[in-house]
Amino acid sequence: MAVENAAKTGIPLCVDLDGTLIRSDLLIESALALLAQHPLAIFSMLGWLLRGKAHLKREIARRVQLDPVALPYNHELIDWLREQRSHRHVVLCTASDVTLATPVADHAAVFDEVMASDGQVNLSGANKAKALVERFGEKAFDYIGNAPVDLAVWKHAHAALVVEQGETLSKAAARVAPVEKRFTVRSGGIKAWAKALRVHQWIKNVLVFLPLLASHRVLELDRVAAALLAFVCFGLCASSVYLTNDLLDLPSDRQHHRKRNRPFAAGTLPLIAGPIAAVLLLIAGFGLAFFVSHLFVGVLLGYYILTTAYSIRLKRIMMLDVVVLATLYTTRILAGTAAIHTKPSFWLLAFSMFIFLSLAMVKRYTELLALQKKGQVKASGRGYDVEDIPLIQSLGGSSGYLAVLVLALYVDSTASMSLYDHPHYLWMLCPLLLYWISRTWAIAHRGIMHDDPVVFAVMDRTSQILGVIAAVIVAAAV
Repeated sequence: MAVENAAKTGIPLCVDLDGTLIRSDLLIESALALLAQHPLAIFSMLGWLLRGKAHLKREIARRVQLDPVALPYNHELIDWLREQRSHRHVVLCTASDVTLATPVADHAAVFDEVMASDGQVNLSGANKAKALVERFGEKAFDYIGNAPVDLAVWKHAHAALVVEQGETLSKAAARVAPVEKRFTVRSGGIKAWAKALRVHQWIKNVLVFLPLLASHRVLELDRVAAALLAFVCFGLCASSVYLTNDLLDLPSDRQHHRKRNRPFAAGTLPLIAGPIAAVLLLIAGFGLAFFVSHLFVGVLLGYYILTTAYSIRLKRIMMLDVVVLATLYTTRILAGTAAIHTKPSFWLLAFSMFIFLSLAMVKRYTELLALQKKGQVKASGRGYDVEDIPLIQSLGGSSGYLAVLVLALYVDSTASMSLYDHPHYLWMLCPLLLYWISRTWAIAHRGIMHDDPVVFAVMDRTSQILGVIAAVIVAAAV
């Protein structure tokens, strides 16, 4: 009723942007967009910040463009604002730079006016309160915000309206102004963090155990412990990279039918938490790595540098991206050899490169096939278009069959004869692998492949059965 009265009396309604109108932050969004294009711009940002936060925002805004359509909006609030606009003046009042805020206001189409940072004044906290009092008068406007910094504004407002997850902020706001309405937003919670960290993708790191199995040292407890620790280190490091990748890839993720639901793209986790978590995970991963071996630390560092380069730039380069993906999988095997202090197997590394190159091709093939069905031509943030589908299919299938050839050559090598009492049994792995690769590509060709073929390989019932059969064959050959 109080809000209705305010609307009838024509009291202006002032609305915050970051975390309120949108479930994101334009400063962080724009900074990440700039870093994705020019990673070394981080040093320029530090210089701009020395001249004030408003200057930093203006300089970043001059260099990037954000798509206002793709941002994660608070639709409940927008619907309510649309009703309020018929009764009173609605103002977008934000600390974001006016260059970025204006397109957002235009897209939302619920505002009569925009007040924002202008490169000189950072319109936040006390500065925002001063500007609103000068514009409308003391206690002559209502204000909607979402953060403790907004308490400085509510202190001078006619009424406070709060966007929050719990009730802590509204209780604090009630001490300085009447709280007339609350908009509850859902917290991402543990499930959102598990999704952001891609905990399920840790299954890929089981590759660090392959050298342990291939060298028949699974009964040596010290080496098993080292491999387990290496697995954890790779998981922590990989999760750090996944967070970084998601933060740098927000625009293209929001255009993807599945990736747009990732926590940072959807706004279910605060953007500021992403870089912090990424740094902490990286420190933990490398901290534990020193307990494995110095050589393992070197391999892990190489993996991190390569996967970061992939996230920032290499994934946009046609064909190089899939080669890098195959190399990253193979690096996990190298890390496994470093962890247990054994020499890398030429056969295992060659097999790994070809099989994972094939699976990387399956991934790109599946993505392009989905685009083709939607009538789109080019993959967002990638170097491919739908005309490349036949080429990728040909190269990917060939790479998979080359992996079978490497396996066949290994069976008849001195290396297998020194490790197995009955190496000829291993020949039976070749038809199994031929069937699995052919079936994988057939499923991809039909358009029913999971967008991550490694996850498919783990979850697919037929693949699981073939894996058990392969394990029996290897055990019989020992």
